[in-house]
Parts: sequence; C-alpha cells; structure tokens
Amino acid sequence: MTEAAGARVAGIAGDSVAPARHPIPAAALDAFTARLGYRFDDIELLAQAVTHRSWCAEHAGFASNERLEFLGDAVLGLVVTDHLHAVLPDAGEGHMSRIRAAVVCAPALAEMGAEVDLGPVLLLGKGEDASGGRSRPSILADAMEAVFGAVYLDGGLSAAAEVVGRLVEPRLAHAGAPDPKSRLHELAARDPHRQVAFEVSEEGPEHDKTFRAVVVLDGVPSGEGTGRSKKQAEQAAARDTWWRLDAAAGGDPAREEATHG
Repeated sequence: MTEAAGARVAGIAGDSVAPARHPIPAAALDAFTARLGYRFDDIELLAQAVTHRSWCAEHAGFASNERLEFLGDAVLGLVVTDHLHAVLPDAGEGHMSRIRAAVVCAPALAEMGAEVDLGPVLLLGKGEDASGGRSRPSILADAMEAVFGAVYLDGGLSAAAEVVGRLVEPRLAHAGAPDPKSRLHELAARDPHRQVAFEVSEEGPEHDKTFRAVVVLDGVPSGEGTGRSKKQAEQAAARDTWWRLDAAAGGDPAREEATHG
C-alpha cells in the first residue's frame, strides 16, 4: 500500500483510537474475501469494515465501521455514476439518477451483503447479535458500504470499481423497471376479482434465517421463492408466479422480462 493510502487508513481509523487486533478467525475472513472476489493486503481494513458500533461499545480500543461506511458510500456513488455515464451516453440526468438510486439504496446494499454472506463475519455487541443483527438489512447495508470503502483504501479506485461492478451490474439491467411483485399485481389486475396475497415463513437460527414465501392467488398457492430476507423471498415467489401466469395466458415470460429490463 502506498504512503498516501497508509495516511488515509490512519485517518479512517481515527487519531484517538489505537490499533486493535480484531478477533475474527483468519479462516472466516479468507472465506469472505473469496466470496467478495478481492484479497486484502491489509486485512485489518476489512476487519474494521465489519466492526459495528455495538461491538465498540463493549470493547475498548476498537474503531467502528462508520467512517469507512461514509467513504464507501462516496466510492459506490462514483463507480455507479461513472458506469452509467459511459453506457448511457444519451440518457438525461434524471433518468441516470433514478437508475443509480435503485442500485445504491439500502435494500440493494443489504441484498449484496446477503449475497456475499457478510453476516457471519460481523463483529456485533452481545445484544445486537442476540436480536438478529447479522441478518438485519440496515446493518448489512452499512457494512457493505464500509467494505467498499476498505477495498478502495486497500487497492485503489480500480479495485473498488471491480468489486462494486460484480455486485451492482447485474442489478443495473433491471433498475427502474417494475419489480416482480409489481408485475404480478399488474398481471393479476387484468381480472378485478382476482386476489393476491403472500404467506411468509422463516427457519434457521436468528443470525442465519432463511425466508420462504408463497403467493396465494384466489386462495390457491401459485408460486414460491426463498431468500435471506422477507422481501427477497416475496420477490422470488412473485417472479415464479408471474412466469406461470404469463405462460398459461400464452405469453412469453422470458421476452416480457427482457422487455421490462
């Protein structure tokens, strides 16, 4: 890491907080970096990125991930804005702003955190951990931004852009398009007497829950899906149901989905 980058790390850590060795098993961090697709030269940067303020309240000498989160938010915004500016040369500011907002929002960041299984490596206070903090969307979203900030400090903007790109670009294809639940309600609305409801169940320990959603259409289970959050499961179930309904009506679900994207 360059001298300038080292100076930035010191600033992020905070002048009043002495460096502390984070008690995250090396094997767990290695597994996470493999899922993330980036290897850190300074693993302490990643360790700080996953340190929640609730842990710091119970353990003196640790810096929380809040400053890295602040940095990561700016890095994420820059990378996504640069990408949109390059691939949408004719788009106006408003259109690009809407797309960016759809992929840098807290729900999208929480989904990214769940995709790379960020929860198990978070350092949380006892109360936060016991209450399901490892799967809480707000904590995952903040930590995901902090990870982006840590990658930027460790490897520079190009490394951060590569990591962000792998997680964000798949979402850009459908950004601004109606989500599966919206498409399902639109399809069901063609019959004013049709009723759509969602039934959601969960299983697993508090820190590692899996949600299962079933779409009940006119009282009949019509599609299902799973996810790391209730929203993810409902969207997956809606997509499954939407495909079934559209295909039964003689449509082409794959073509319709591509059109919406």
